[in-house]
Amino acid sequence: MSKSRYPHIFLNDLHETKPFTTTQRGREPDAPSADRSRHSAKLKDEWIAIWAKAKEKDQGRTAVSKPVKDGVYIEFEGVPGFPVLTKRLESPTNGVRLLNVYEIVSSQDPDKKITRATVFIPNGKQHLFLKKITDYADEEKDTRKGNPKNEPLMQSISNMHLAVLESFWRDDLDLLPMVNEPVWCEIWLSSTDEDVERDFRDLAESLEIEVNDRTLRFPERCVLLALANNAQLTELLQASSYIAEFRRAKESPRFFLDIENREQAEWAESLSSRLNIPNDSNVSVCILDTGVNNGHLLLKPLLSDEDCHTVDPNWGVADRVGHGTWMSGLATYGDLTEALQGNQAVTIRHRLESVKILDSGATNDPELYGNLTIQGISRAEITAKDRKRINCLAITSEDGRDNGKPTSWSAAIDQVTAGADDGKKRLVIIAAGNVDGQEEWKNYPLSNMGSSVQDPAQAWNALTVGAYTTKAYISDPDLKDYVPVAQPATLSPYSSTSYTWEPKWPIKPEIVMEGGNILEAPDDFFSEHEDLSLLTTNYKPHEKQFEMMYATSAATALASRMAAQIQSAYPNAWPETIRGLLVHSAEWTNAIKQQFCKPSSEGVISKTEVGKLLRICGYGVPDREKALTCMSNSLTLVSESELQPYHKVGSTYPTKDMHVHTLPWPKEELLKLGEVPVKLRITLSYFIEPGPGEIGWKDRYRYPSYALRFGLNRSNEEEEDFVKRINKAAREEDEVIVANSGSDRWLIGANGRNTGSIHSDIWKGTAADIASCNLVGVYPIIGWWRERYWLNCWDRMARYSLIVSIETPLEEVDI
Repeated sequence: MSKSRYPHIFLNDLHETKPFTTTQRGREPDAPSADRSRHSAKLKDEWIAIWAKAKEKDQGRTAVSKPVKDGVYIEFEGVPGFPVLTKRLESPTNGVRLLNVYEIVSSQDPDKKITRATVFIPNGKQHLFLKKITDYADEEKDTRKGNPKNEPLMQSISNMHLAVLESFWRDDLDLLPMVNEPVWCEIWLSSTDEDVERDFRDLAESLEIEVNDRTLRFPERCVLLALANNAQLTELLQASSYIAEFRRAKESPRFFLDIENREQAEWAESLSSRLNIPNDSNVSVCILDTGVNNGHLLLKPLLSDEDCHTVDPNWGVADRVGHGTWMSGLATYGDLTEALQGNQAVTIRHRLESVKILDSGATNDPELYGNLTIQGISRAEITAKDRKRINCLAITSEDGRDNGKPTSWSAAIDQVTAGADDGKKRLVIIAAGNVDGQEEWKNYPLSNMGSSVQDPAQAWNALTVGAYTTKAYISDPDLKDYVPVAQPATLSPYSSTSYTWEPKWPIKPEIVMEGGNILEAPDDFFSEHEDLSLLTTNYKPHEKQFEMMYATSAATALASRMAAQIQSAYPNAWPETIRGLLVHSAEWTNAIKQQFCKPSSEGVISKTEVGKLLRICGYGVPDREKALTCMSNSLTLVSESELQPYHKVGSTYPTKDMHVHTLPWPKEELLKLGEVPVKLRITLSYFIEPGPGEIGWKDRYRYPSYALRFGLNRSNEEEEDFVKRINKAAREEDEVIVANSGSDRWLIGANGRNTGSIHSDIWKGTAADIASCNLVGVYPIIGWWRERYWLNCWDRMARYSLIVSIETPLEEVDI
């Protein structure tokens, strides 16, 4: 007899809003003290020399009728091991703009990094920084604290010089175009003004530089694609006042598969006769790919001609590659092997949409894929604006050079998911990207750990999907000496990871789904095989009905299907909630834990090992049943809320509100259970708006518009004490609180979970301990909405989904 299952409980307005002030105080480390007289004289000489050299260059260009910019690009270099205080370099009211910030390794000390910041100073404003130097040098102009004026800024600067092309190249230096060989480059302008873009396009035309028609806009940044060589990029720097950075454009990905399929057409007819498709379905999976051929017997009932789109009318909507049609089969039915073999009715509660954003017949020129992706989503929405849509993207860039850093493509994903331009939140599910090739598979899983998740899957708001596999059985009798590369329920050989990323970047992938396995021959040759892959719909049904599919694309299609099933069960749930439930239900298999974790002699897995696991497999494999419902021995609560993170007080922009959620806990039942172990899990999901280009992503230049954190009260900790622990605004003046959050019981801990825009953690304890832990605080930390106050976003509301569950192993318990 199967146990009853119950829907999750959505809570409305069960939180209390309180004024909030963070208890954390961030402070940059001071650079080593310098001889003030000597250091100020050095900086002054460099400053005067910079402007003299810039004037000489401009006069030379004017003499031969070449255009000149209205200002100077200057690069500031920090002291090794200490950051330049970039926040104090910029003055928006005076037109002084910070353009980009990057780090290099010190040649004197490889263990230390040197920060470099590129700044534009308009003509006539050079005196502003010169005055800072003079005030620093003047003994009579000490601050109230007895320190020289501007001392932290001046001591953080080692030297200054005119910026060069390399100062703006925010990509691998070996990707810089040659002097006379043009390549497609991203041009990031430091303004979103349409007149600035128009002037730049006119300038590029005069320099015979081809510029793509598409445009991407972010806060204070406009991104264009230009076909330019090294000399032309340098010429742009001499003539334009609005260059922020250059990057190499992404190469166009291609997907080809042509492997014989053994299935017969009758299987499709049998399955088609058993389909049950409700007419009132308002949920769709939108396949952003190579198009979909909806003439297939199993796709036709779910994908109408009206829902087939393309971003370029010249391409048509048909799938000439196969990848989009393969994705559609898995996004609809899952692995067709299971559906075809059954006899029962198959109910599909979501429909399909297709938008062609990649065409095999198009030229090989790179595209502004962020723009194409936004266009694709928009085209589907125009046709059916009221649908609840799961956007599925399995096209990624294969070069893997970003290592977690935002790009124009990933930032475009963050922008469209956050509804930055139209207020509409969206869910986008993206493939992590694949590990491919004989040498990589031979070195499994080390090759996976060294292979970076691919652009745009580093997007903060996207749900990024990696791959694990349960497919390890080979039925072909001719292959008795062949073995699968991966063992059952371990990481798929295809799956890329964020293991090599800096800790500040989001955990990617967040989840893993079935992605198939690789076959190893006795002669060490590796290949795909039907037994180790998933079955899906073929794009040429007149030739064969089915095709095999694998890797993170297949896993992403499966995740999109599961997301659509959750959305169908909870039609009013926010996209943040759907993403949150997938992560919240995910767990690592025992095999994955054994594969990557080294427990202590007591069998305990340290937070370091857990952090390693997160970077490889995310939060694990989502459980469809747990994501949809809960059983009597478990309880899942969902709260969809919004708060105002910041406000204006005088001339400052501090944090404003926090929420305290009082959860309707089954306290009496838990107390009766006493020492029975109970697992409590909290997941916080929200969508950030992306900041401008690569300008450090700290201080006022942070990438996220805002960030949220959660806290849980300790056992028997009253609300007043709990709020005081995490909220300075709730304390008496000079009241000191000893902060002990019981972090040893958290599986991941705050340091590991507080990256990106989704945070999930598990606290294990006894039922008696958790009985009184029913207060969850959600509070803001700094983002660019607050720091870049002149953009007038500081009073915006931030919405989030909070998911909390408790579960006991005793099935007879009803909580």
